[in-house]
Amino acid sequence: MRLPSRLSFGMGRRIIGIENCCVVPAFVETHQWAQAHFLFPQILLSRRQRQAIGFMAFDIEKVREIVDRVAASSGLEVVEVELRGGGKARMLRLVIDKPGGVTHEDCASLSREVGTILDVEDVVPGLAYTLEVSSPGLDRKLSLPADFERFVGSRVKLMTRNPVHGGRHFEGRLESFSEGKLMLDTTPAKKKLKAEVSGQKLEIELGNVEKANLVPEF
Repeated sequence: MRLPSRLSFGMGRRIIGIENCCVVPAFVETHQWAQAHFLFPQILLSRRQRQAIGFMAFDIEKVREIVDRVAASSGLEVVEVELRGGGKARMLRLVIDKPGGVTHEDCASLSREVGTILDVEDVVPGLAYTLEVSSPGLDRKLSLPADFERFVGSRVKLMTRNPVHGGRHFEGRLESFSEGKLMLDTTPAKKKLKAEVSGQKLEIELGNVEKANLVPEF
């Protein structure tokens, strides 16, 4: 389950308002929980700064390096780093996780540390942008080999780049992952399944997986 929240910080940042969130003014310990962790500090650059760095290229790998370093020091895993939108509507989205789940404090700490480094090193040049830090939620994205190794036994939904047995969209239980290949049992997820009904087991190359997510089970 995701838990949204908002924080306000110094250094020229301001709160971006959305519904069902927790507003935490500076130096005030007030917390209200909903369904995901979201931190939205917005970095504001002066006109002179925008003119000076407006044509610099955004380096997503540099950002990923910074986020990985900060996250590792806190025992966090970086699930995703993504830049969305353009102009003043740009959003740098960071998704983090850890065994046992991500807390509000995890998101707040990572947001402060990463945001400060990005400011100082001018890693995100140009106009203002929004920094979002969140937990992955129950439908967590799977992309790295370590993700598939960790979630063997879970139900997943995935789409392949090239057809496998005539299809590209599959859902099933991840039976194994080894040597860059995953085994997916596509038996339907039903509480009462007749014995004669069986699903197809598919071996899929990780390199052929375009996107994959966990399927929540209740």
